[in-house]
Amino acid sequence: MKWQGGRTGGNVEDRRGMSGGKKLALGGVGGVIVLLISLFMGGDPGQLLQQMQGDGGLASTQQGEYQSTPEEDRLLQFSEVVLTSTDEVWTHIFQQSGQEYPKPTLLVYNQSYETGGCGTGHSAFGPFYCPADQKVYLDLSFNKELSTKFGAKGEFALAYVIAHEVGHHIQNLTGVLGKTNQMRNKISEIEYNKVSVMTELQADFYAGVWAHYVNKLTSIELTYQDIVDGMTAAAAVGDDHIQEKSQGYSNPESFTHGTSEQRMYWFKKGYETGDLNAGNTFKELNL
Repeated sequence: MKWQGGRTGGNVEDRRGMSGGKKLALGGVGGVIVLLISLFMGGDPGQLLQQMQGDGGLASTQQGEYQSTPEEDRLLQFSEVVLTSTDEVWTHIFQQSGQEYPKPTLLVYNQSYETGGCGTGHSAFGPFYCPADQKVYLDLSFNKELSTKFGAKGEFALAYVIAHEVGHHIQNLTGVLGKTNQMRNKISEIEYNKVSVMTELQADFYAGVWAHYVNKLTSIELTYQDIVDGMTAAAAVGDDHIQEKSQGYSNPESFTHGTSEQRMYWFKKGYETGDLNAGNTFKELNL
């Protein structure tokens, strides 16, 4: 993946070391697993955070002064190049239908940060998108977790993650997130989990659409191996893979993001077609 010297200019806020003087410490490994499965890449951090705080699952501790590293600074530059490329791709796509593309913001933080409407973001959530303030929240330390915890190697893995979260921004702009959130309290948890899976798979599809246009519209150059790395990253964060790795078995009724096979399929479909009309994962819901 060739990105050094690529165009920048995306809306990036570097808030490392500026999380309000507190960080949130999870009360046990079980809490980490719940957050990773429920919120990883696109969940609603506000609702689950409030629930866990009420149950005593989170505690506050003081945060010391933060020191950046050259590697994190490199990842910050990489993330800005990737975000800028998503801006270029989606601006082009929106212009094709005569619309203006409202660009999201990538907010980089460490440990914890108060969002603009989705509660307090925590690094244990993994990257997430907050529709209330139209920002993608990212702790750069997650890049290491992609490789060590999930086995998703290569620079494109993090690019895929960012593009996936921007996919949720597209869903927010098109009204999909609003509709799915309204269903949360109207159907059972098991049924809503299915809706959540459809939501996440469409964000994977949009990440694939971005990859389809990267070499044509942006300063980034992708190779076939990058696309393979993207599919590997999609598989690594499948619900079945995460659950089997963390607890030794998987429970399909609790899936909220889709299986490894599903996530690879929809990312690949977006990459191969580049056609938004091919990405309706909600057909049975008529959304």
